[in-house]
Amino acid sequence: MYRPDELTLRLLLSVSENGSLTAASQALGMSQQAASSRIRLLERQVGTSLLARSARGSTLTPNGLLVAGWATDLLAASDVFHTSIAALRTDAGAEMSIASSLTIAEHLLPRWLVKLREQRGSRHESTTVEMIAANSVTVAERVRAGSALLGFIESPEIPEDLEHRRVASDELILVVHPEHPWARRGRAVSAADISAAALMTREPGSGTRLALEIALRDRPVPLVLSPSCIELPSNAAIKASVAAGSGPAVLSVLAVADDLALGRLVRVRTRDLTIIRPLTAVWGRGTVLPSAALELLRIAG
Repeated sequence: MYRPDELTLRLLLSVSENGSLTAASQALGMSQQAASSRIRLLERQVGTSLLARSARGSTLTPNGLLVAGWATDLLAASDVFHTSIAALRTDAGAEMSIASSLTIAEHLLPRWLVKLREQRGSRHESTTVEMIAANSVTVAERVRAGSALLGFIESPEIPEDLEHRRVASDELILVVHPEHPWARRGRAVSAADISAAALMTREPGSGTRLALEIALRDRPVPLVLSPSCIELPSNAAIKASVAAGSGPAVLSVLAVADDLALGRLVRVRTRDLTIIRPLTAVWGRGTVLPSAALELLRIAG
């Protein structure tokens, strides 16, 4: 399977943005000869012409536009990946330490950090970030202890001793394997059915688990999770278990979006249980947040 390198894909996008191969190569700091060689190699590997060349410059062919569209998504994901990896590195000199609960760390914070880097970079400012992923209880503990300047939690219960700001909302949904009986039944599943099931669930202290427990507890007739629930340490582990047919789970719609689209998991309608939880930024009382942290809060919402 052909996998083009990122620089060549960025060159293709640069041609689209700058209107010529010459301008594109200059924007990326390479010679026109090297740029032309890269594009011709890409065309041979893809098997079609990507640039329409003329005396007035180069423009993308219809196939070139198609490849450029795919490349845009791929490079955006690459930027998120590299920014996230950089933030995971333990660096005593990091200017900002962020603790984040897992769903936010996996699906939202990386994009926020990319946007922060782009905005500050446009002003020739930079900020090194250290990211710590943990459950919501541990995130709050790290902020209290001062080992994290800023935290992001998924718990409906907001620590009263910390400053906080709601940045977004998230929905928890019931998912099962496509062959699970609940995927084929005609009627919605009740809260009582969910509480009695052997769910795949996160550990105590997880915001996802706490949101489910509170939703069950705060019903007219309170319910609790069955002792037969199987605790797993991450959303990825839960999804893998559900996809293998182990049992149902209640997870963030952010965490299962790709699995639903690909048919690995199926969303099950619930009759009397809707779980919308806040996603909240927290920081220490009396803490004066630096400009980078304030900017990140604005990006988050």
